[in-house]
Amino acid sequence: MSTPGWVVGNRWDDIADMPSRLARVSVIVTHYDQQAELDRTLLALSRQDYPAHLVEIVVADDGSPSAPIVPPGVRVVSQPDLGFRAAAARNRGVAASTGEVLCFLDADTAPEPGYVRAMTRLPALLPEAVTVGRRRHAALAGVDPSAPIAEIAPTVELSEPQWLLDAYARTENLRLSDDRCYRYIIGAVMACSRVMFDDVGGFDESFSSYGGEDWEWAHRAWQAGAVFAHIPDAVAWHDGPEWAERTGVDRAREGNAQTLLLADLIPVDGSSGRGLLPSTPDLAIHLDGEFASAATFLCVDSVLEAFPRATVILDAAPAVPVLTTDPRLVVGNVPDARVVLRLTQPVVILDADELRERLAMLGQGDEGRLIVRSADGTAIGEAASRRARRREERWHGAVGFTTGTVVTNGVLPVGDEPHLESWVGRWGGAERWT
Repeated sequence: MSTPGWVVGNRWDDIADMPSRLARVSVIVTHYDQQAELDRTLLALSRQDYPAHLVEIVVADDGSPSAPIVPPGVRVVSQPDLGFRAAAARNRGVAASTGEVLCFLDADTAPEPGYVRAMTRLPALLPEAVTVGRRRHAALAGVDPSAPIAEIAPTVELSEPQWLLDAYARTENLRLSDDRCYRYIIGAVMACSRVMFDDVGGFDESFSSYGGEDWEWAHRAWQAGAVFAHIPDAVAWHDGPEWAERTGVDRAREGNAQTLLLADLIPVDGSSGRGLLPSTPDLAIHLDGEFASAATFLCVDSVLEAFPRATVILDAAPAVPVLTTDPRLVVGNVPDARVVLRLTQPVVILDADELRERLAMLGQGDEGRLIVRSADGTAIGEAASRRARRREERWHGAVGFTTGTVVTNGVLPVGDEPHLESWVGRWGGAERWT
């Protein structure tokens, strides 16, 4: 039994019964001035049940006051102490590594013996897989660092984030992922293929305070066609409570700072602002071709009424001033939106509910492209999700997603000279515009 290297949608469970493939693994351990915790984590890594000759360990030090002490064979890469720069440290660690699969840990997060094997199985079979393990919490300060982590940690266990456990249960361990599931990818217990990491690009090094860099990277990975999977058997123990229970943390201030940064970088509903336009549109609607001014006006106006936060793209500069003042209307290049809908002719949208629902779900399940037809069966456009576009580029063909069709009564082709007075005056009916 073999795999083509991809699955439809996010169906990682389609290869659940495939034999594992052992790949060379690079474990990137992010560290800052935590020698005791690092000792425990490196010892736990030496006890993995994965073949030792296939594992390399790189400690990515974020400018500790003293260089970390590591066992022979473990490499250290360091950067100056310019604040909290976990993103940059991880990127340095990746650059210094050679493995086919990248496995990320934090210095204070010690893995159980089966961790590396469980975390790397999917990325070794599916280059697009991004896996997240189970980070449990324990009060390990003062505990003998040589004690087997799987035995000692449960005796001093702390609570796990319930919201995260609920999310994994609700999504069937992320098999039912959507555009918001980047929030369930935790950088301290994450793995992916080097191919996927390079394709997505490294962590955003503009992050200079705790948290958020893993979510931003995970969002980019998802939009690039990643397959998300939670691996509950891949357990690593964090020394100390979860973020929400730590003392000395201004959670409101830190949480707000993270939300404000991510609202600009992640332009999807539930992440960006409710009214503000994001820097990259979630939906771009391209009117492909040049058409009569009246037909173009009616199409653009009805599209923006139905999708007020969309960006509309025209191929040529409008011939009438009324189409030059709205910042949501642009000429030329189509932006790299989450969904791009290409209209092959001007349309008037009278009821957008069905189309809105299908576009919102595009790329989140099996369906990556959508043929849009009017009630009489006329093809009036095609929508493509960014996830589908990225997979097509990666695999040089239309793979990894299905193409659906929506026949909608609420979207109608318009003639060259629709009756605009009735449109703007809100009187008359479709017979005046089609």
